[in-house]
Amino acid sequence: MTRVLVTGGSGRLGRSVVRVLAEAGHGVVSVDREALEGLPARQLQADLLAPGTASRLFREVRPEAVVHLAAIAVPFSAPEAETFITNTSLAYAVLEATLESGASSLLVASSPTVIGYNSPSGWSPAYLPLDERHPVAPWNAYALSKVAVEQLMAKAVRSDGHRARFGAFRPCYVISPEEWQGAPTQQGHTVLERLDDPSLSAVALFNYLDARDAGDFVRTWIENADRIPNGEVFFVGAPDSLVREPVGEALERLVPGVGGAGRHLAPDAAVFSSTHAEELLGWRARRTWRTELAATNTEASHG
Repeated sequence: MTRVLVTGGSGRLGRSVVRVLAEAGHGVVSVDREALEGLPARQLQADLLAPGTASRLFREVRPEAVVHLAAIAVPFSAPEAETFITNTSLAYAVLEATLESGASSLLVASSPTVIGYNSPSGWSPAYLPLDERHPVAPWNAYALSKVAVEQLMAKAVRSDGHRARFGAFRPCYVISPEEWQGAPTQQGHTVLERLDDPSLSAVALFNYLDARDAGDFVRTWIENADRIPNGEVFFVGAPDSLVREPVGEALERLVPGVGGAGRHLAPDAAVFSSTHAEELLGWRARRTWRTELAATNTEASHG
């Protein structure tokens, strides 16, 4: 059993990460500004940006592994400067506290938005599917903050890689279990509405990820961090796209700049490749919109 500290454990992604880790037998401590009833973890309510708070809490908990999810999680949900300063300052405070506490590993959440799609100045992929080697081109403060966080992990490998293992993952558009059953997703639409109107998912290049699969990736990384290269970055997404029509045709029709770059993709292929995670960690998402909506419909018919 590993003692894991999760920042942002009460959030949409965090709650599933905490549950997966707890179900796997790890001891979990969640640090968030708000507590969540029923979360299977010791919960500490705190603002990690308050001076000295991160160091104090980490010294108290003495985690063996740290998962950093706390952030302003939605682009343009706060002023641009606030988003950048908050996200980078949180990551820096957590990194320093991780090292001070003697934790052996730190995994931070980045974002697929670092790639730069939907830039108002135009964007075209160098190739498809997108993988971790693709150039980044952030055009807003949120994406820029995530590039900075990834670079912070790279810096940590260079300066402290002899002391701990570091990594970053770019989880695709997270869908929580209740959202398969009709609850609104992060953008306010239901999953079925996103499928019925593909323009709603086109803005994210049809990427998505079940929150429980995200939790399973985090568990897998923690349990295998010492056997893979230090500082790796991973795309983490479902093995298909959140669209009913062939994804290449949908991209060409709805995403300016892509043109015919997606014509060679299989009809249900993912635009963001998680092959790196599969090859290094043996991780692959198990849930898709097809399996989860089918399960929801089956449950409803038996209700």
